[in-house]
Amino acid sequence: GLMESAGMSTRIDYAGNLVGRLEGKRAGTAALIAGSHIDTVPNGGHYDGIVGVMSAIEVARTLYDNDMRLEHPLEIAVWSNEEGGKTGSRSMNGSVAPREMDLPSLGDKTLGEGIRFLGGNPERLDENRLASSAVAAYVELHVEQGAVLDREQIDIGIVEGIVGIKRWYIRVQGFENHAGTTPMDQRADALLGAARLVVAVNDIITAEPGRQVGTVGKLVPQPGAPNVIAGTVDMSLEIRDLDMNKVDRMFRRIEQAAKDIGEETGIGFTFDQYYESPAADSDERIMSATEQVAADLGLSTLRMPSGAGHDAQSFRDIGILGMIFVPSRDGISHAPGEYTSPQQITNGANVLLGTLTELDRRLD
Repeated sequence: GLMESAGMSTRIDYAGNLVGRLEGKRAGTAALIAGSHIDTVPNGGHYDGIVGVMSAIEVARTLYDNDMRLEHPLEIAVWSNEEGGKTGSRSMNGSVAPREMDLPSLGDKTLGEGIRFLGGNPERLDENRLASSAVAAYVELHVEQGAVLDREQIDIGIVEGIVGIKRWYIRVQGFENHAGTTPMDQRADALLGAARLVVAVNDIITAEPGRQVGTVGKLVPQPGAPNVIAGTVDMSLEIRDLDMNKVDRMFRRIEQAAKDIGEETGIGFTFDQYYESPAADSDERIMSATEQVAADLGLSTLRMPSGAGHDAQSFRDIGILGMIFVPSRDGISHAPGEYTSPQQITNGANVLLGTLTELDRRLD
């Protein structure tokens, strides 16, 4: 309804993305695309993703209310399942594997069932794929999710690049047995093996200088009873860095650490990679346009990397991309305390509007 009141035609695509479109003056011209996501994590706040969606719609509304038409079409996208793996935006580059449709999502739905619930069609995801000729540029406004802009009292962050992410499911296989009658030296405790691997992940990631991070965010022992030695543990592993070669190098070290633990304890470790989001560099044309617009508005800027993944990454191999950050109070995100002030959001929306109109003039 908000999109349509801003003059846009709307549709739900095969990935469950909501897309609004304002036609441009030149028929057949590649589209300028903006947007973000509105899904959130458990106990998430009100700003992550949502600021970018509402600001992009406001850009379209401003153009519409002032009878302004860009040369290029303008598309505003609300991407589905950003927090669960950027499924909606990745459908644009064809990287969503069919096996992902059977993966669990939050609640009682699989990923494929969730897409159907939103009005999409998981059997036709391939038809979402965009040719590079269809995209002039993708620009996303987002809250920083860190404390740099807030701490330094800088108005606008200009994202130089977005970290790459790889994720694995790990099955730790031990031997389930009675906790009271099995001596300590005769156990194959899967939870103990998992715990040792968690420590190894931290040690390996921190042993080398750099901005790389590694996280075990999920650990599920079975059967999960106080008086039973865990027979299996399902756990997750995530590694992030701007250098995908470093991500791979860190994983190989972690994999070797698991083998070493297994040889010592008799516990088995199986790694199953299920997600990859390659690192993505922002285009200099977008960064310079954003800097110029912010300067004209009297806003301070800082070029900075993004340590979080974003839908913008999905356009890495389709067209040029860029991101605009606005401050997050105390760097809080993915939590109820998330906050960006109305003025900061207004600043970001104005910079987004100016960046898109500047790109409209600069790009063919």
